[in-house]
Amino acid sequence: MARTATKRASRKTAKKAVRKSATVKRSSSGPDLLEFFTDQLKDIYWAEKHLVQKLPALQRAASSEELKNAIEEHIAQTQDQVARLEEVFSLLDRKPHAKKCDAMEGLTNEAKTVINETESGTATRDVGIIMSAQKVEHYEIAAYGSLTQLAKTIGLDDVADILAQTLAEEKDTDVLLTKIAESHINYEAAEERSGEEAKEENE
Repeated sequence: MARTATKRASRKTAKKAVRKSATVKRSSSGPDLLEFFTDQLKDIYWAEKHLVQKLPALQRAASSEELKNAIEEHIAQTQDQVARLEEVFSLLDRKPHAKKCDAMEGLTNEAKTVINETESGTATRDVGIIMSAQKVEHYEIAAYGSLTQLAKTIGLDDVADILAQTLAEEKDTDVLLTKIAESHINYEAAEERSGEEAKEENE
């Protein structure tokens, strides 16, 4: 009970600090950086919620168990990241609001096309899934990297810490996907291609 009360007090203090910092920035000259920052939060919030819906399709389409497990883990991680963004909105004293992210929608549509254009159960499809997933990760790394730096610039250190945690997770996922691809999937896909070419020559 005491621990819960302490946590609430800490969060209240953090909110006051965020509001104080935001007030200082609003009173300065130039564009309203806080409003731009908040707008970009809405964009990545939509993107993360969209991924929670779309990542399971990538997992089902994958044939490598290692890849399936990595995507499953990232689905759970993405759900946590959505919750973190909601915490950020709370610290800013704003209601969580999603603004459609055209970039993320485009990336997930591209992933769907990759699945449709590759054969089920092949390493080639897994290569395509990894490439699609890494494009998503690179977008998120860019978004969270910029948001973390903006939060620091505005003076929202608590918010920056939360965003930096997600940024680190996105980088780790990107590294993991590279390791999975390089450990065996890329080579298996190359062998599939060689096998097809040999079959065509024999015919």
